[in-house]
Amino acid sequence: MSSAFPPGKSMPTSSTAEAAGVHEFVAARDYTALALTLGLIGALLCATFVPAYLRFVLELALANGLVAMGLMVLMRAGLVSFGQGLYFCIGGYTAALAGTALGVRDVFALLAMGAAVCALVGFLCGLLIARYREIFFAMLTLAFTMVLYGLLVNNERLGSTDGYNVLPARFFASELSPDKFQLALFVLTCALVYVVALGLDRYLRSPMGYLGEAIRENELRVEYLGASVRRLVLIKYVIAGALAGLGGVLTALAVGHVDPDLANWTTSGEFLFMALLGGIEHVGAPLLGAIILGVVRSYALEYVPYLWQMMLGATMLAIIVFLPDGLWSIMKRRQKVGKTVGI
Repeated sequence: MSSAFPPGKSMPTSSTAEAAGVHEFVAARDYTALALTLGLIGALLCATFVPAYLRFVLELALANGLVAMGLMVLMRAGLVSFGQGLYFCIGGYTAALAGTALGVRDVFALLAMGAAVCALVGFLCGLLIARYREIFFAMLTLAFTMVLYGLLVNNERLGSTDGYNVLPARFFASELSPDKFQLALFVLTCALVYVVALGLDRYLRSPMGYLGEAIRENELRVEYLGASVRRLVLIKYVIAGALAGLGGVLTALAVGHVDPDLANWTTSGEFLFMALLGGIEHVGAPLLGAIILGVVRSYALEYVPYLWQMMLGATMLAIIVFLPDGLWSIMKRRQKVGKTVGI
């Protein structure tokens, strides 16, 4: 029987294939780390050269990007949540109430408290939500966030529809001027997003991360492998909730005010839009979607205040039709073309 390989070439052994796979894995991870590092440097340079209002827009976009990255974790497992505003709002109100009721004003303590409270709420809600899939999963997440919205709207002690003010936070017990505080908070937001993105990239390349994609393709086979699908979904839901809580705390500290609209279904819809716009194939994709949406919306509100929602709807329609995997799929196609040319 003639060999299917060219002269001088032999069929790769299992060890050779395994080594090649490991090499490809390391190369992809190094590329992601490099891309995220360059993005961090670029964002920090923006803090020096761009106007303060544009830096503020970018800061909010990165905070929203944390929520979108949590959505990416769920969507890679085939789960769509319409209720991430629940944890975004809980994180913001935790920062506000911790300052006024408990006297906690340190930025890092507020971030830790927001993430911990949201992770706990996510665990409790996830015990029920993790049992369901598809539209039932989506509707349950939406129901929880609208329950919180209703409670806040009818709570006069928390400001009802007017919201609740957030006391100025401190960095290591130091009270900064408003301008210096915003600059320090921007740098912290960039660093936190960078660390979270690296951690998520490592998680998604772990066995538990790959099992999420397996759940999306065939949940029954995952059970046959001996893994608990419900436990995996619960873990992913808690991770998404904690990330949304971090984004809520950062947004509350940047704006200095929280209100029930943080838990409204429209807010959750925006997070979903960010994830769909950027894509879910890479940890940087939701960040890209969040930044594009934040910048475009900011300028659209200024120049076409009555048409920006229609513009977003048209953009969503175009993405669904022409780029169903999001903007990141463009880079993925270019990588495939490069590999084909290289061959």
